[in-house]
Amino acid sequence: MKPPSKRSRSQELYERAQRLIPGGVNSPVRAFRAVGAPPLIIARGRGSQVTDVDGRHYIDYIGAWGPLILGHAQPDVERAVVQALERGTAFGLTTEAEIRMAQLITEAVPSIEKVRLVNSGTEATMSAIRLARGFTKRDLVVKFIGCYHGHVDSLLVKAGSGVATFALPESAGIPAQFAELTLAIPFNQPEALAKVFTKHRGKIAAVILEPVVGNMGCVPPAEGFLKTVRELTERDGALLIFDEVMTGFRLAYGGAQSLYGIRPDLTTLGKVIGGGLPIAAYGGRADIMNCVAPDGPVYQAGTLSGNALAVAAGIAVLEKLGRRPGIYKELANRTLRLAEGLRKEAARAAVEVCINCVGSMFTVFFTRGPVFDFDSALQADRERFAGFFRAMLDRGVLFPPSQFEAAFLSAAHTDKDIEATLAAARDGFAMLSERPVKVGNREQGTGNRK
Repeated sequence: MKPPSKRSRSQELYERAQRLIPGGVNSPVRAFRAVGAPPLIIARGRGSQVTDVDGRHYIDYIGAWGPLILGHAQPDVERAVVQALERGTAFGLTTEAEIRMAQLITEAVPSIEKVRLVNSGTEATMSAIRLARGFTKRDLVVKFIGCYHGHVDSLLVKAGSGVATFALPESAGIPAQFAELTLAIPFNQPEALAKVFTKHRGKIAAVILEPVVGNMGCVPPAEGFLKTVRELTERDGALLIFDEVMTGFRLAYGGAQSLYGIRPDLTTLGKVIGGGLPIAAYGGRADIMNCVAPDGPVYQAGTLSGNALAVAAGIAVLEKLGRRPGIYKELANRTLRLAEGLRKEAARAAVEVCINCVGSMFTVFFTRGPVFDFDSALQADRERFAGFFRAMLDRGVLFPPSQFEAAFLSAAHTDKDIEATLAAARDGFAMLSERPVKVGNREQGTGNRK
Protein backbone atom coordinates (compact mmCIF):
# COMPACT_ATOMS: atom_id res chain seq x y z
CA MET A 1 0.00 0.00 0.00
CA LYS A 2 2.63 2.52 -1.06
CA PRO A 3 1.48 6.13 -1.51
CA PRO A 4 1.04 7.31 -5.09
CA SER A 5 4.04 8.96 -6.73
CA LYS A 6 2.11 12.13 -7.48
CA ARG A 7 1.69 14.81 -4.85
CA SER A 8 -0.80 13.55 -2.28
CA ARG A 9 -3.53 15.50 -0.53
CA SER A 10 -1.86 14.63 2.81
CA GLN A 11 1.32 16.37 1.65
CA GLU A 12 -0.59 19.41 0.45
CA LEU A 13 -2.50 19.71 3.72
CA TYR A 14 0.60 19.23 5.84
CA GLU A 15 2.45 21.99 3.98
CA ARG A 16 -0.55 24.25 4.56
CA ALA A 17 -0.62 23.26 8.23
CA GLN A 18 3.06 24.13 8.68
CA ARG A 19 2.32 27.68 7.61
CA LEU A 20 -0.41 28.00 10.25
CA ILE A 21 0.48 25.68 13.17
CA PRO A 22 3.87 25.17 14.87
CA GLY A 23 5.39 22.12 13.19
CA GLY A 24 2.10 21.63 11.36
CA VAL A 25 0.67 19.70 14.32
CA ASN A 26 -1.13 20.38 17.58
CA SER A 27 0.92 17.81 19.50
CA PRO A 28 4.57 16.98 18.66
CA VAL A 29 4.50 13.21 18.06
CA ARG A 30 1.94 13.67 15.28
CA ALA A 31 4.66 15.15 13.07
CA PHE A 32 6.15 11.62 12.55
CA ARG A 33 9.69 13.07 12.73
CA ALA A 34 10.89 10.23 14.97
CA VAL A 35 10.11 7.71 12.22
CA GLY A 36 11.27 9.71 9.20
CA ALA A 37 7.91 9.62 7.46
CA PRO A 38 5.46 12.28 6.30
CA PRO A 39 2.61 12.61 8.80
CA LEU A 40 -0.81 11.20 8.05
CA ILE A 41 -3.79 13.50 7.74
CA ILE A 42 -6.78 11.48 8.93
CA ALA A 43 -10.22 11.84 7.41
CA ARG A 44 -12.27 9.31 9.40
CA GLY A 45 -12.20 6.24 11.63
CA ARG A 46 -14.52 3.28 12.04
CA GLY A 47 -14.03 0.24 14.23
CA SER A 48 -10.37 -0.81 14.22
CA GLN A 49 -9.38 1.27 11.19
CA VAL A 50 -8.65 4.84 10.17
CA THR A 51 -8.68 6.32 6.67
CA ASP A 52 -6.46 9.18 5.56
CA VAL A 53 -7.46 12.04 3.24
CA ASP A 54 -6.01 10.13 0.29
CA GLY A 55 -8.37 7.21 0.91
CA ARG A 56 -5.78 4.79 2.31
CA HIS A 57 -6.97 2.49 5.11
CA TYR A 58 -4.92 1.41 8.13
CA ILE A 59 -5.42 -1.01 11.00
CA ASP A 60 -4.99 1.43 13.87
CA TYR A 61 -2.96 0.62 16.99
CA ILE A 62 -2.83 4.23 18.19
CA GLY A 63 -6.49 4.49 19.13
CA ALA A 64 -6.21 8.24 19.81
CA TRP A 65 -3.37 7.33 22.24
CA GLY A 66 -5.57 5.07 24.35
CA PRO A 67 -9.10 6.45 24.76
CA LEU A 68 -10.80 4.35 22.08
CA ILE A 69 -11.05 1.06 23.93
CA LEU A 70 -14.29 0.31 22.05
CA GLY A 71 -12.89 1.39 18.69
CA HIS A 72 -13.57 4.35 16.41
CA ALA A 73 -17.09 5.76 16.03
CA GLN A 74 -18.67 3.22 18.35
CA PRO A 75 -22.46 3.49 17.72
CA ASP A 76 -23.57 3.75 21.38
CA VAL A 77 -21.04 6.50 22.04
CA GLU A 78 -22.01 8.38 18.89
CA ARG A 79 -25.68 8.13 19.85
CA ALA A 80 -25.02 9.46 23.36
CA VAL A 81 -23.10 12.46 22.01
CA VAL A 82 -25.82 13.30 19.48
CA GLN A 83 -28.50 13.15 22.18
CA ALA A 84 -26.41 15.37 24.46
CA LEU A 85 -25.82 17.83 21.61
CA GLU A 86 -29.56 18.23 21.19
CA ARG A 87 -29.79 19.34 24.84
CA GLY A 88 -26.89 21.81 24.61
CA THR A 89 -23.10 21.76 24.45
CA ALA A 90 -22.13 23.50 27.68
CA PHE A 91 -23.80 25.25 30.59
CA GLY A 92 -21.16 26.29 33.10
CA LEU A 93 -23.44 24.82 35.77
CA THR A 94 -23.86 21.34 37.21
CA THR A 95 -25.79 18.71 35.25
CA GLU A 96 -27.23 15.37 36.33
CA ALA A 97 -24.88 13.66 33.88
CA GLU A 98 -21.82 14.92 35.78
CA ILE A 99 -23.19 13.32 38.95
CA ARG A 100 -23.76 10.07 37.07
CA MET A 101 -20.19 10.15 35.78
CA ALA A 102 -18.86 10.70 39.32
CA GLN A 103 -20.96 7.78 40.55
CA LEU A 104 -19.62 5.44 37.87
CA ILE A 105 -16.01 6.37 38.68
CA THR A 106 -16.34 6.05 42.47
CA GLU A 107 -18.15 2.71 42.15
CA ALA A 108 -15.48 1.33 39.83
CA VAL A 109 -12.38 2.61 41.65
CA PRO A 110 -12.61 1.95 45.42
CA SER A 111 -9.74 4.32 46.27
CA ILE A 112 -11.73 7.22 44.81
CA GLU A 113 -14.32 8.37 47.34
CA LYS A 114 -14.80 11.79 45.74
CA VAL A 115 -13.84 12.98 42.27
CA ARG A 116 -13.51 16.28 40.42
CA LEU A 117 -13.91 16.44 36.63
CA VAL A 118 -11.46 18.53 34.60
CA ASN A 119 -10.55 18.91 30.93
CA SER A 120 -7.21 17.15 30.34
CA GLY A 121 -4.75 14.74 31.89
CA THR A 122 -2.29 17.58 32.36
CA GLU A 123 -4.89 19.55 34.32
CA ALA A 124 -5.70 16.50 36.43
CA THR A 125 -2.09 15.85 37.45
CA MET A 126 -1.43 19.54 38.05
CA SER A 127 -4.46 19.70 40.33
CA ALA A 128 -3.57 16.48 42.15
CA ILE A 129 -0.06 17.76 42.89
CA ARG A 130 -1.40 21.08 44.18
CA LEU A 131 -3.90 19.22 46.35
CA ALA A 132 -1.21 16.91 47.76
CA ARG A 133 0.92 19.89 48.71
CA GLY A 134 -2.04 21.69 50.22
CA PHE A 135 -3.13 18.65 52.22
CA THR A 136 0.31 17.65 53.54
CA LYS A 137 1.69 21.20 53.85
CA ARG A 138 4.90 19.88 52.26
CA ASP A 139 6.60 20.98 49.05
CA LEU A 140 8.67 18.18 47.50
CA VAL A 141 7.27 15.79 44.90
CA VAL A 142 8.92 12.57 43.69
CA LYS A 143 8.43 11.38 40.11
CA PHE A 144 10.02 8.54 38.15
CA ILE A 145 12.24 9.09 35.12
CA GLY A 146 10.32 8.22 31.97
CA CYS A 147 6.88 8.63 33.52
CA TYR A 148 5.06 11.45 31.74
CA HIS A 149 2.43 13.40 33.65
CA GLY A 150 1.45 16.04 31.12
CA HIS A 151 3.17 19.33 30.41
CA VAL A 152 2.98 20.65 33.98
CA ASP A 153 5.98 22.92 34.58
CA SER A 154 7.20 21.22 37.73
CA LEU A 155 6.74 17.71 36.29
CA LEU A 156 8.21 18.21 32.83
CA VAL A 157 11.68 17.44 34.09
CA LYS A 158 14.49 14.95 33.67
CA ALA A 159 16.99 13.76 36.23
CA GLY A 160 20.53 15.04 36.63
CA SER A 161 23.44 12.80 37.51
CA GLY A 162 23.23 10.36 40.41
CA VAL A 163 20.49 8.12 41.70
CA ALA A 164 18.27 10.83 43.11
CA THR A 165 18.82 14.49 42.35
CA PHE A 166 16.83 17.63 42.05
CA ALA A 167 15.56 17.64 38.50
CA LEU A 168 16.29 20.01 35.66
CA PRO A 169 13.65 21.38 33.26
CA GLU A 170 13.12 19.27 30.14
CA SER A 171 11.62 22.13 28.16
CA ALA A 172 12.57 25.71 27.43
CA GLY A 173 10.37 28.22 29.20
CA ILE A 174 10.42 26.47 32.58
CA PRO A 175 12.42 28.33 35.24
CA ALA A 176 14.83 26.06 37.10
CA GLN A 177 13.18 27.12 40.34
CA PHE A 178 9.94 25.43 39.23
CA ALA A 179 11.71 22.11 38.88
CA GLU A 180 13.71 22.34 42.10
CA LEU A 181 10.81 20.93 44.10
CA THR A 182 10.70 17.78 41.99
CA LEU A 183 12.91 14.74 42.66
CA ALA A 184 13.32 12.36 39.72
CA ILE A 185 14.46 8.77 40.28
CA PRO A 186 14.61 5.57 38.17
CA PHE A 187 11.44 3.51 37.72
CA ASN A 188 11.35 -0.01 39.17
CA GLN A 189 14.18 0.73 41.63
CA PRO A 190 12.66 0.82 45.14
CA GLU A 191 16.05 1.33 46.77
CA ALA A 192 16.31 4.72 45.04
CA LEU A 193 12.97 5.77 46.51
CA ALA A 194 14.01 4.56 49.96
CA LYS A 195 17.15 6.75 49.77
CA VAL A 196 15.06 9.78 48.81
CA PHE A 197 12.78 9.32 51.81
CA THR A 198 15.77 8.90 54.09
CA LYS A 199 17.34 12.11 52.81
CA HIS A 200 14.13 14.16 52.75
CA ARG A 201 12.17 12.63 55.64
CA GLY A 202 9.01 14.60 56.44
CA LYS A 203 9.38 16.94 53.45
CA ILE A 204 7.85 14.95 50.58
CA ALA A 205 4.24 15.79 49.75
CA ALA A 206 3.65 13.03 47.24
CA VAL A 207 5.06 10.36 44.98
CA ILE A 208 3.45 10.31 41.53
CA LEU A 209 3.85 7.52 38.99
CA GLU A 210 2.22 5.65 36.14
CA PRO A 211 1.56 2.21 37.70
CA VAL A 212 2.13 0.75 34.24
CA VAL A 213 4.24 3.16 32.24
CA GLY A 214 3.06 4.02 28.76
CA ASN A 215 5.26 6.98 27.94
CA MET A 216 8.62 5.28 27.49
CA GLY A 217 6.81 2.48 25.76
CA CYS A 218 4.82 -0.03 27.77
CA VAL A 219 6.82 -0.87 30.91
CA PRO A 220 5.16 -2.91 33.69
CA PRO A 221 6.08 -2.58 37.36
CA ALA A 222 8.50 -5.16 38.72
CA GLU A 223 7.05 -7.65 41.18
CA GLY A 224 6.57 -5.97 44.54
CA PHE A 225 7.60 -2.50 43.30
CA LEU A 226 4.21 -0.81 43.73
CA LYS A 227 3.75 -2.44 47.13
CA THR A 228 7.08 -1.01 48.28
CA VAL A 229 6.17 2.46 46.99
CA ARG A 230 2.90 2.27 48.92
CA GLU A 231 4.69 1.22 52.12
CA LEU A 232 7.34 3.94 51.89
CA THR A 233 4.80 6.71 51.32
CA GLU A 234 2.58 5.57 54.18
CA ARG A 235 5.54 5.35 56.55
CA ASP A 236 6.56 8.95 55.82
CA GLY A 237 3.08 10.48 55.63
CA ALA A 238 3.45 11.33 51.94
CA LEU A 239 0.59 10.79 49.51
CA LEU A 240 0.73 8.23 46.70
CA ILE A 241 -0.68 9.48 43.39
CA PHE A 242 -1.38 7.00 40.62
CA ASP A 243 -1.44 8.66 37.22
CA GLU A 244 -3.98 6.41 35.53
CA VAL A 245 -4.77 8.81 32.71
CA MET A 246 -3.66 6.05 30.34
CA THR A 247 -4.32 2.88 32.39
CA GLY A 248 -7.60 3.83 34.08
CA PHE A 249 -10.45 1.71 32.63
CA ARG A 250 -7.92 0.54 30.01
CA LEU A 251 -6.24 -2.35 31.88
CA ALA A 252 -9.18 -3.17 34.16
CA TYR A 253 -12.49 -1.60 35.06
CA GLY A 254 -10.97 -0.39 38.33
CA GLY A 255 -7.71 0.62 36.67
CA ALA A 256 -4.18 -0.70 37.16
CA GLN A 257 -4.61 -0.28 40.92
CA SER A 258 -7.24 -3.01 40.94
CA LEU A 259 -5.04 -5.19 38.73
CA TYR A 260 -2.12 -4.96 41.18
CA GLY A 261 -4.09 -4.63 44.42
CA ILE A 262 -2.65 -1.25 45.48
CA ARG A 263 -4.76 1.57 46.91
CA PRO A 264 -3.31 5.04 46.21
CA ASP A 265 -4.41 8.20 48.01
CA LEU A 266 -5.14 10.12 44.81
CA THR A 267 -5.73 8.99 41.22
CA THR A 268 -5.79 10.90 37.96
CA LEU A 269 -7.93 9.64 35.08
CA GLY A 270 -8.44 10.60 31.45
CA LYS A 271 -8.58 9.10 27.94
CA VAL A 272 -11.04 6.16 28.29
CA ILE A 273 -13.39 8.10 30.59
CA GLY A 274 -14.12 10.46 27.69
CA GLY A 275 -14.44 7.91 24.91
CA GLY A 276 -12.48 10.16 22.54
CA LEU A 277 -13.73 13.51 23.82
CA PRO A 278 -11.59 15.77 26.04
CA ILE A 279 -12.18 15.09 29.72
CA ALA A 280 -10.16 13.99 32.74
CA ALA A 281 -10.58 13.70 36.49
CA TYR A 282 -8.73 13.49 39.77
CA GLY A 283 -10.07 11.90 42.93
CA GLY A 284 -9.24 9.99 46.05
CA ARG A 285 -9.83 9.84 49.77
CA ALA A 286 -12.70 12.04 50.91
CA ASP A 287 -10.64 13.80 53.60
CA ILE A 288 -8.12 14.85 50.95
CA MET A 289 -10.70 15.82 48.32
CA ASN A 290 -12.58 17.90 50.88
CA CYS A 291 -9.63 20.31 50.76
CA VAL A 292 -10.64 21.34 47.22
CA ALA A 293 -12.59 24.61 46.83
CA PRO A 294 -15.33 25.44 47.61
CA ASP A 295 -15.09 23.07 50.60
CA GLY A 296 -11.42 23.74 51.28
CA PRO A 297 -8.51 26.09 50.61
CA VAL A 298 -7.00 24.37 47.52
CA TYR A 299 -8.31 26.25 44.50
CA GLN A 300 -9.10 24.68 41.15
CA ALA A 301 -11.76 25.65 38.60
CA GLY A 302 -12.62 25.25 34.91
CA THR A 303 -15.19 26.77 32.60
CA LEU A 304 -15.71 23.57 30.60
CA SER A 305 -15.08 21.06 33.39
CA GLY A 306 -17.73 18.35 33.12
CA ASN A 307 -18.55 19.38 29.55
CA ALA A 308 -21.90 17.92 28.51
CA LEU A 309 -20.71 16.19 25.33
CA ALA A 310 -17.60 14.69 26.91
CA VAL A 311 -19.52 13.45 29.93
CA ALA A 312 -22.16 11.85 27.69
CA ALA A 313 -19.49 10.00 25.71
CA GLY A 314 -17.72 8.93 28.88
CA ILE A 315 -20.86 7.58 30.51
CA ALA A 316 -21.67 5.57 27.38
CA VAL A 317 -18.19 4.00 27.39
CA LEU A 318 -18.09 3.25 31.13
CA GLU A 319 -21.58 1.76 31.17
CA LYS A 320 -20.76 -0.44 28.20
CA LEU A 321 -17.52 -1.61 29.84
CA GLY A 322 -19.36 -2.26 33.09
CA ARG A 323 -21.86 -4.49 31.30
CA ARG A 324 -19.06 -6.55 29.73
CA PRO A 325 -16.91 -7.85 32.60
CA GLY A 326 -15.12 -10.25 30.29
CA ILE A 327 -13.94 -7.56 27.88
CA TYR A 328 -10.61 -7.03 29.63
CA LYS A 329 -9.68 -10.70 29.47
CA GLU A 330 -10.66 -10.79 25.81
CA LEU A 331 -8.49 -7.75 25.07
CA ALA A 332 -5.55 -9.12 27.04
CA ASN A 333 -5.74 -12.50 25.26
CA ARG A 334 -5.87 -10.88 21.83
CA THR A 335 -2.96 -8.56 22.70
CA LEU A 336 -0.94 -11.52 23.96
CA ARG A 337 -1.66 -13.40 20.75
CA LEU A 338 -0.43 -10.41 18.72
CA ALA A 339 2.69 -10.01 20.89
CA GLU A 340 3.57 -13.71 20.63
CA GLY A 341 3.05 -13.61 16.87
CA LEU A 342 5.30 -10.57 16.53
CA ARG A 343 8.02 -12.32 18.58
CA LYS A 344 7.86 -15.35 16.29
CA GLU A 345 8.05 -13.23 13.15
CA ALA A 346 11.02 -11.29 14.54
CA ALA A 347 12.80 -14.52 15.49
CA ARG A 348 12.12 -15.94 12.02
CA ALA A 349 13.94 -12.93 10.55
CA ALA A 350 16.68 -12.99 13.23
CA VAL A 351 15.71 -9.51 14.42
CA GLU A 352 16.13 -8.89 18.16
CA VAL A 353 13.08 -7.44 19.86
CA CYS A 354 11.72 -7.16 23.38
CA ILE A 355 7.93 -6.95 23.48
CA ASN A 356 6.30 -5.71 26.67
CA CYS A 357 2.55 -6.03 27.05
CA VAL A 358 0.06 -5.52 29.86
CA GLY A 359 -3.62 -5.99 29.13
CA SER A 360 -4.37 -4.21 25.85
CA MET A 361 -1.15 -2.14 25.89
CA PHE A 362 2.07 -3.25 24.18
CA THR A 363 5.36 -1.99 22.74
CA VAL A 364 7.84 -3.61 20.36
CA PHE A 365 11.30 -2.47 21.52
CA PHE A 366 14.12 -3.09 19.08
CA THR A 367 16.56 -4.29 21.70
CA ARG A 368 17.47 -7.59 23.32
CA GLY A 369 15.91 -6.36 26.56
CA PRO A 370 14.63 -6.63 29.13
CA VAL A 371 13.10 -3.13 29.18
CA PHE A 372 12.22 -2.18 32.75
CA ASP A 373 13.06 1.53 33.07
CA PHE A 374 13.97 4.59 31.00
CA ASP A 375 17.65 3.73 30.59
CA SER A 376 16.88 0.24 29.32
CA ALA A 377 14.25 1.68 26.96
CA LEU A 378 16.90 4.01 25.55
CA GLN A 379 18.89 0.96 24.45
CA ALA A 380 16.30 0.35 21.74
CA ASP A 381 17.42 0.96 18.17
CA ARG A 382 15.26 3.85 17.04
CA GLU A 383 16.41 3.72 13.43
CA ARG A 384 15.38 0.09 13.21
CA PHE A 385 12.00 0.91 14.79
CA ALA A 386 11.52 3.72 12.26
CA GLY A 387 12.21 1.32 9.39
CA PHE A 388 9.74 -1.18 10.81
CA PHE A 389 7.13 1.54 11.31
CA ARG A 390 7.41 2.65 7.68
CA ALA A 391 7.25 -0.93 6.41
CA MET A 392 4.10 -1.56 8.44
CA LEU A 393 2.54 1.71 7.28
CA ASP A 394 3.17 0.77 3.64
CA ARG A 395 1.27 -2.46 4.35
CA GLY A 396 -1.72 -0.78 5.96
CA VAL A 397 -0.81 -1.10 9.65
CA LEU A 398 -0.49 2.02 11.81
CA PHE A 399 1.71 1.75 14.91
CA PRO A 400 2.49 4.76 17.16
CA PRO A 401 5.12 6.88 15.34
CA SER A 402 7.66 6.63 18.16
CA GLN A 403 9.65 3.84 19.77
CA PHE A 404 8.67 5.29 23.14
CA GLU A 405 4.88 5.25 22.90
CA ALA A 406 2.60 2.37 23.85
CA ALA A 407 0.32 0.80 21.26
CA PHE A 408 -3.29 -0.17 22.02
CA LEU A 409 -5.82 -2.76 20.97
CA SER A 410 -9.54 -2.10 21.07
CA ALA A 411 -12.60 -4.28 21.29
CA ALA A 412 -13.07 -3.57 17.58
CA HIS A 413 -9.84 -5.35 16.57
CA THR A 414 -10.65 -8.75 15.09
CA ASP A 415 -8.75 -11.98 14.50
CA LYS A 416 -8.55 -10.91 10.86
CA ASP A 417 -6.83 -7.69 11.95
CA ILE A 418 -4.29 -9.66 13.98
CA GLU A 419 -3.59 -11.99 11.06
CA ALA A 420 -3.14 -9.05 8.66
CA THR A 421 -0.83 -7.33 11.15
CA LEU A 422 1.36 -10.43 11.53
CA ALA A 423 1.52 -10.87 7.76
CA ALA A 424 2.70 -7.27 7.41
CA ALA A 425 5.20 -7.78 10.25
CA ARG A 426 6.65 -10.83 8.48
CA ASP A 427 7.63 -8.57 5.57
CA GLY A 428 8.68 -5.72 7.84
CA PHE A 429 11.05 -7.82 9.94
CA ALA A 430 12.41 -9.52 6.81
CA MET A 431 13.32 -6.14 5.36
CA LEU A 432 15.14 -5.21 8.57
CA SER A 433 17.11 -8.46 8.63
CA GLU A 434 18.73 -7.46 5.35
CA ARG A 435 20.19 -4.28 6.91
CA PRO A 436 23.16 -3.96 9.30
CA VAL A 437 22.27 -4.05 12.98
CA LYS A 438 22.75 -0.83 14.91
CA VAL A 439 23.38 -1.47 18.59
CA GLY A 440 22.15 0.96 21.23
CA ASN A 441 20.92 4.55 21.17
CA ARG A 442 21.76 6.44 24.33
CA GLU A 443 21.23 10.10 23.52
CA GLN A 444 19.11 11.65 26.25
CA GLY A 445 15.41 12.37 25.92
CA THR A 446 12.85 10.86 23.55
CA GLY A 447 11.55 14.12 22.16
CA ASN A 448 8.25 12.41 21.37
CA ARG A 449 5.83 13.56 24.04
CA LYS A 450 2.28 13.73 22.79
